[in-house]
Amino acid sequence: MATKQDYYELLGVTKTATDDEMKKAYRKLAKKYHPDKNPGNKEAEEKFKLISEAYAVLSNPEKKKQYDQFGMGGFQERYSQEDIFSGFNMGDLFKDLGFGGNDIFSMFGGQRGRQTGRPGGRQRPQGYDFGDYITREQHSPRDLDLNYELEIPFMDAIKGSEKQITFATNKGPEEVSVKIPRGISTGKKLKLQGKGNVDPRTGRQGDLYIMLKVGEHPFFKRNGNDLIVTKEIKLTDALLGTVTEVPSVDGPKRVTIPPGAKKVRLKGLGVPGTDADQYVEVTVEIPKKLTEKQKALVEELKKEGL
Repeated sequence: MATKQDYYELLGVTKTATDDEMKKAYRKLAKKYHPDKNPGNKEAEEKFKLISEAYAVLSNPEKKKQYDQFGMGGFQERYSQEDIFSGFNMGDLFKDLGFGGNDIFSMFGGQRGRQTGRPGGRQRPQGYDFGDYITREQHSPRDLDLNYELEIPFMDAIKGSEKQITFATNKGPEEVSVKIPRGISTGKKLKLQGKGNVDPRTGRQGDLYIMLKVGEHPFFKRNGNDLIVTKEIKLTDALLGTVTEVPSVDGPKRVTIPPGAKKVRLKGLGVPGTDADQYVEVTVEIPKKLTEKQKALVEELKKEGL
């Protein structure tokens, strides 16, 4: 792009001008320099293109923000003319002014060439050097989004936590604080909007996606939001029942194991913030070697049908 004159000056407005004021200023100038009113006047046509470029930028909040931040030089390094006119529907501005309805391609003495199919059934005009920029869509580069794998301890996933991570972008290394929601599980993905790479032309920012992996725990297992622990008890305790201590996310809990029980439910002690439960799976310790007295007692139990 060769534009050097300030966009605000081109439209004759100030930086504090409202959207309506800019639109009014543009329509007034565009009506004056429109090629239909100045046939064969290349100077008027060029002026029309410049004010249209200015309005396409200043009427778009994001582009206006970039222009105000970086100025003409920095803005034109980030935006091509194709980017500037992306999504800009000039036809709507002139459909009531008698300039060929909303057919933008008649404004410069150009014509619609052959049509090329686009995804979704949309058509893009060919062979036109200015209107083409107005109708083409702008797509984000695929490499703007970043992926980051983060492994966290089991209890950090259960209770929630906050982690500081450092990752590489096309701007250099970045550091960010990541809030881990409680109850999250392996395979879940967190999205940090605007923390990805930056398109050097448009300033558009990608997103950072954090793929979570939850570490193993020495005695807790998880089934959905339910938590499971295994408790080994003696044979006599299994036969007679017992009271024992088991771990929970809130600390040790005393639990009653009825005679012959294989599983005990601790209501509401699952993942915090849910209505899930904790389960104690009971295993029985079988001695590998018995004393003579123990053997005799077992023989007596056998005689009693046990």
